[in-house]
Amino acid sequence: MSQALEMFKLGGPEQFSKMVCQVAPYFSTINPTLTELRPGYASASVPFRREITNHLGTIHAIALCNAAELVAGTMTDVTIPKGARWIPKGMTVEYLAKAKTDVTAVADGSGLDWSTAGDKIVTVDVVDGGGVKVFTARITMNVKLAE
Repeated sequence: MSQALEMFKLGGPEQFSKMVCQVAPYFSTINPTLTELRPGYASASVPFRREITNHLGTIHAIALCNAAELVAGTMTDVTIPKGARWIPKGMTVEYLAKAKTDVTAVADGSGLDWSTAGDKIVTVDVVDGGGVKVFTARITMNVKLAE
């Protein structure tokens, strides 16, 4: 089991989320809570707050990107083989609807081959409180295996 997954299981979602935001402080701007984390899957909730809204009063595009990178990164971290490393290489996004409520970001990498090195395309969907998909991202994660 990865160290991050072990910490998630021991500390629980709230404590683990705070730790992630200490390690990568920019994530704290969206006040996320990682709600599920397992190999191939991660989800996080992001509360609707004025601090992350745009001029339309909806969640800002970059806040949604931030949530997507958070779940894609944590999912990748607990999924790759022991000793492997990863780094995000690129992100393509689509804004599908206005995000006017709390949102949930979900990264599903269960269909990817994590046993090999190279680029892995992680899909992240973000839904609002009514279950409407408001955003989707495809994040390229570059994985290097231990030598």
